[in-house]
Amino acid sequence: MKYAKSAILLIYTGGTIGMKEDPSDSTLKPFDFSGILSEVPELGKFACRIDSYTFDPLIDSSDVEPGLWQKLAVLIRDSYDDYDGFVILHGTDTMAYSASALSFMLSGLGKPVVFTGSQLPIGRPRTDGKENLISSVEIASAKAPDGSAMVPEVCVFFDSLLLRGNRTMKVNASAFDAFASPNFPPLAEAGIDIKYNLKNIHYKTPDDGDFGISTELDTRVAILKVHPGITEQICRHVLCDPGIRACIIETYGSGNAISKPWFVDIVRESAASGKILLNVTQCLRGEVNMSLYATGMALKRAGVLSGRDITTESALGKLFVLMGSCPDNEKVKALLETSLRGEISN
Repeated sequence: MKYAKSAILLIYTGGTIGMKEDPSDSTLKPFDFSGILSEVPELGKFACRIDSYTFDPLIDSSDVEPGLWQKLAVLIRDSYDDYDGFVILHGTDTMAYSASALSFMLSGLGKPVVFTGSQLPIGRPRTDGKENLISSVEIASAKAPDGSAMVPEVCVFFDSLLLRGNRTMKVNASAFDAFASPNFPPLAEAGIDIKYNLKNIHYKTPDDGDFGISTELDTRVAILKVHPGITEQICRHVLCDPGIRACIIETYGSGNAISKPWFVDIVRESAASGKILLNVTQCLRGEVNMSLYATGMALKRAGVLSGRDITTESALGKLFVLMGSCPDNEKVKALLETSLRGEISN
């Protein structure tokens, strides 16, 4: 059976990939994505229609806020029936946060949403932007033999690897291999051909329901990174602040923290007040297991939940979405320990 030509919506939010050197003053300025084929003529060889949408004003990656995620979710919802896939061009500094958040905001997803960007502007001779963009469009338009999307997930493509969005973190500030997914293998690898790792890809099931979005976000989340020399005053200020509803506690190793009574007392006080406390490891690889050591067990007894192998970026987005849609903290806690979009290992 022959399927219709794919259509891709290219969404430029800002970031290095969309910059081009102005010959008049040598400064970097964003180029017009409606003329993308003149900048990247290789895209014209794909059997798909490519439309573009540019945010105005453009958003520097460091200035990304939840409002951008809400706009992206609405744009994808409103365009969902018109396109087979979406490619989002985004600055690298907060790309993992955006991809993670959007993975939870989009439910029943049956089409690819691929985030990409670059370390060098697309107009530079050695840019990684062209390859990232070309491969992202190819992946977003790829279809299985039955005509369904090859990768119906929110993903990040960078430096030949397609990674699950909510498993991704930025690990390198000055090289092309800027992103990694330490606790989950790639969904695809781009070489001479693009090799899809089908067993790693999440495909929509009847239980996932129809496509929809969640744009109500509750951002009352703090992050406390445990470190040598952290003071009682700082811990109390973060964990017991009445303005927060949840706190991600970044701990050592397999979920260990300070064993001093004052720390455990503050954690216990915070949990007793109803706050949601999630234990996430500072390590790139491995997972939280609060049953291994006494310090981890003390946190568990005090009311801290295990984040297992979730990333901080993913934990933040997941909390924003769950808290925004659910006023019951106990229900949020139950869902935190459940893998909703493949963000934690079973």
